[in-house]
Amino acid sequence: MLDISYNEVFKTIKFILETARKKAFITVNFTMVEAYWDIGKIIIEAQGGNEKAEYGKNLIKNLSKYLTNEYGKGFDESNLRKIRQFYLTFQIRDALRPELSWTHYRLLMRVKKVEVRQFYFNESIKSNWNTKELERQIHSFYFERLLASKNKDLVEKDMQSQIVGSKPEDVIKDPYVLEFLGINEYDHLFERDLERALIKHLQKFLLELGRGFSFVAQQKKISFDGRHFFIDLVFYNYILKCFVLIDLKVHDLTHQDLGQMQMYVNYYTKKLMNEGDNLPIGIVLCADKSDAIVKYTLPEENIQIFASKYMLYLPTEKELKQELERERNLIEMELELKK
Repeated sequence: MLDISYNEVFKTIKFILETARKKAFITVNFTMVEAYWDIGKIIIEAQGGNEKAEYGKNLIKNLSKYLTNEYGKGFDESNLRKIRQFYLTFQIRDALRPELSWTHYRLLMRVKKVEVRQFYFNESIKSNWNTKELERQIHSFYFERLLASKNKDLVEKDMQSQIVGSKPEDVIKDPYVLEFLGINEYDHLFERDLERALIKHLQKFLLELGRGFSFVAQQKKISFDGRHFFIDLVFYNYILKCFVLIDLKVHDLTHQDLGQMQMYVNYYTKKLMNEGDNLPIGIVLCADKSDAIVKYTLPEENIQIFASKYMLYLPTEKELKQELERERNLIEMELELKK
């Protein structure tokens, strides 16, 4: 008899069963998604594409009564219209993905622009977003924030290739939305409070950071000349293949903050890089920033130090549009100056 503890046997069997149940759930769920697509197709064809015609109106109404009597809840007129819209929105059956549930698709249908919807579709699959994560990213205008802080062509290329950009500036966001911390914008906040909150909600923070990030250390100690310094948070990004150092500031950005981060990055470059790593990058995450301070503190050829603003609450659509418009104007001004 093999010398294996009961605990190991139980753990192995538990893993097998949970894996099987997960696969069964995904299979059943996707079967229903496909069924809804087929139902939507039949409704569209039966209506002749005209839902507002008398026959079209009666079809939905009568179908709802029939299906509710046969199968119970889930087939009221509102849901049948969603199923109809599902077919109209995703007309290629083979393009449906088993990783996404019916709730995923319902959320995606709310996104009107095709290119934006496709972006969230791809990101949900690549980043394994559950429905709450997808909803949060849509509501926090992840696509728009990405577009505002990066070259539009790069974002579109990313959507088409489904491969994230290999440059740090293609990965780093500005602003970061940290509303999941539950911190009121008027609370008296210390940097250690912000750090503790981010560690407590690390999984959600990783989601906000984006793809490829894994947590390495909190308050990473580095020492030289008998002096000790502590880097707030250290991550590794396996897409960029480099360490990512984050320093948290509850005040507006200063040139000293950037200088401090430059020191951290230089130390990691000379002492802590592993073979095959790319140069480490540093992000100063601050309450607000001045682009002029960044411009006049860092060299023009800088590719390692970045400053990003964070928001402690989910902004309204109006507020975020204003922020994005400001960012776009700054980008356009920089492009004009370079001409």
